[in-house]
Amino acid sequence: MRRTIFLCGFCLSIVVCGCSSEPPAAPKSPAADPVSSDPPAKKLDEVELALNWLPEAEHGGFYAADVHGLFAERQLKVKIIPGGPGVPVIQNVATGKATFGVTNADQVLLQRAQEADVVAILAPIQQSPRCIMVHKKSGITKFEDLKDMTLAINANQTFLGFLKKKLPLTSVRIVPYSGSVGPFLQDERLGQQAYVFSEPFVAEQQGGDPVNLMVSDIGFNPYTSVLITRAEIIEKQPELVRRMVEACRLGWRKYLDEPEKTNEHIHSLNKDMGLEILAFGTRTLKPLCETGLSSPEKLGDMTAERWTTLAEQLIEAEALKPGATDPSKAFDASFQ
Repeated sequence: MRRTIFLCGFCLSIVVCGCSSEPPAAPKSPAADPVSSDPPAKKLDEVELALNWLPEAEHGGFYAADVHGLFAERQLKVKIIPGGPGVPVIQNVATGKATFGVTNADQVLLQRAQEADVVAILAPIQQSPRCIMVHKKSGITKFEDLKDMTLAINANQTFLGFLKKKLPLTSVRIVPYSGSVGPFLQDERLGQQAYVFSEPFVAEQQGGDPVNLMVSDIGFNPYTSVLITRAEIIEKQPELVRRMVEACRLGWRKYLDEPEKTNEHIHSLNKDMGLEILAFGTRTLKPLCETGLSSPEKLGDMTAERWTTLAEQLIEAEALKPGATDPSKAFDASFQ
């Protein structure tokens, strides 16, 4: 009986196998990993950019290069470091604490005379935004009208020495600048130092009637928001410098043409800079950046003549000793 059951089961298994329409599945081989056709991502070069003040419109092009990915497109990862009162930007670049920095051309010459081996490589703001802000009611319309009044100007401002050499400044009392437009609004016979895209806007918003006397109109016109680095970096890593200059130049072009996204970013970093004053700043900066350029692509270019003239003016203002520094070595035009 047990043998009969075994035979029946054996026959049934033969019938079932014989009726199957599909062959046994072949064992699966391990799947090969897909091969990517994309090249490996290039490592980004990490650098620092030290600003000479808190984030404002004067730094807009540098932030635009970050916001719009212009740094990343050139394999750069840039850490933008905000500045503030007393921050030694040039010293930080000269000593290697920062790869790049932002300052003004007169400071480059003064610090090079103190053996800081920094070099200007891009000058986005071609015309100085420095001005003397006076009241419309005062009747002052030109620098020669500055008399019988008070001027709030910090003693370390190089343009003050230039003004003293060029103007009589009859019965003009010089006092330190407080950093606020408050004293200006309270005294119609007080003028103060200002950047044309900043303090005049604040004064107007608070009921003032400012008139701006541009310091560049009497010939003192240092490049502003100048990008600097060490001579050593230019010598050893010229392609890094070239990529940085290219990204910053395009960043400034983008900022002047389409500032909205960048201004929102600056506002997020510095709440004191509202979107309205930043928009005003961009509009005011545009002619300062573009005046005198042969083409928009030349934004940020520098000339030996401008640097030589500035050095001569600083010597005349007794801010710089004759022969203390060679202006031709203060900038590098090879990245233009």
